[in-house]
Amino acid sequence: MTAPTTDTADRARASLEALRAEIGKAVVGQDPAVTGLVIALLCRGHVLLEGVPGVAKTLLVRALSASLSLETKRVQFTPDLMPSDVTGSLVYDTRTSAFSFQQGPVFTNLLLADEINRTPPKTQSSLLEAMEERQVTVDGIPRLLPDPFLVAATQNPVEYEGTYPLPEAQLDRFLLKLTVPLPSRTDEISVLTRHADGFNPRDLEAAGVGAVAGPAELQAARAAVSTTTVSPEITGYIVDICRTTRESPSLRLGVSPRGATALLSTARAWAWLTGRDYVIPDDVKALALPTLRHRVQLRPEAEMEGVTPDSVITAILAHLPVPR
Repeated sequence: MTAPTTDTADRARASLEALRAEIGKAVVGQDPAVTGLVIALLCRGHVLLEGVPGVAKTLLVRALSASLSLETKRVQFTPDLMPSDVTGSLVYDTRTSAFSFQQGPVFTNLLLADEINRTPPKTQSSLLEAMEERQVTVDGIPRLLPDPFLVAATQNPVEYEGTYPLPEAQLDRFLLKLTVPLPSRTDEISVLTRHADGFNPRDLEAAGVGAVAGPAELQAARAAVSTTTVSPEITGYIVDICRTTRESPSLRLGVSPRGATALLSTARAWAWLTGRDYVIPDDVKALALPTLRHRVQLRPEAEMEGVTPDSVITAILAHLPVPR
C-alpha cells in the first residue's frame, strides 16, 4: 500500500474526527464505543458490543452506518436462524434448470449481528470464515466479500436463558470487545431532552446524521496508520503484557500471539487518530482492555472470588515496567 501524502492523511484524519462527531448527534455519552468502532474500521477488525438492553448498542451501529457512505445490513440472530440465512445459499432456477447462488446479508460493508449469542454455535460459526478471510465458501466455491467489511455484533450480558455463549474461536475473531455502560445522570438527561425535542432514533436523517466519510477516506486513513512507527521497546512491551497474562494465577487461558498483534494494530490506529505518527506506551494501555478482555479466561476459583478479566489486565498494566 502506497503511503499517502501528509495532506491526504490529514484530510482522512479530519474525516474520521467528523465521523465521530456525526455519530454523537444520535448517541450520547458513548465516546469510547464510538472510538472503538472507528479503530476497528482502521484495523479491518470486528467489534463485539456488550451492554444491557436500552443503552443504544444498535443505534450506535446504525449511526455509524448513516455517517458512512457504505452498504449496511442487519441480521437479528434467533435460535432458529440457519447458517444459510447469513451466508446465502444455492437456489434452483426453474427457467434455466440450474442452481444459482443467492447472496446472504453477510455480503455487505457493515453487518449488524444483533444479539449474536441468541443463535446456536452452528450459526455463529458461519461468520468465522467471513470474519477471518473476508470470504464465504458455499458448495466448495469461495466468494469474496466487499471491502471494507466489518461485523458489529451485540450481546446482552445479563440474560443467560435462551443464549449460547460465544466459543473462544469466535471471540478471538473480534478485534475489540466494547462494553456499553449505562449513561451518567447528565448524559441521561441529555437523552431525554433530545427525545422531548422530537428526536426519533428510527429516523437518523431527520436528526441530521449524514455521510461524512466514505471508502476513499477510509483507504487513505488505513494507509496512514500502516506507516505509524512502532519502536522495538513498544513491541517488547506488548509482548510482555501478553506473556504475563499466560502466567497469571487467575487465568487458565492467556492472550495468544494473535491477541498481541491485535493490540499492536489498535495502538497504532489510536496513535494516528490522536495526531501522532509513532506509538507510545499510553496508546498500548488505552487499548489493552478492549483488545484483550475477551481473549483471556478466568480460573473458576478466581471467578468465584469476584475477579474479572478487566481487573487482571489492569493489575498487569500497573505492575509491568513501562518502556522509556
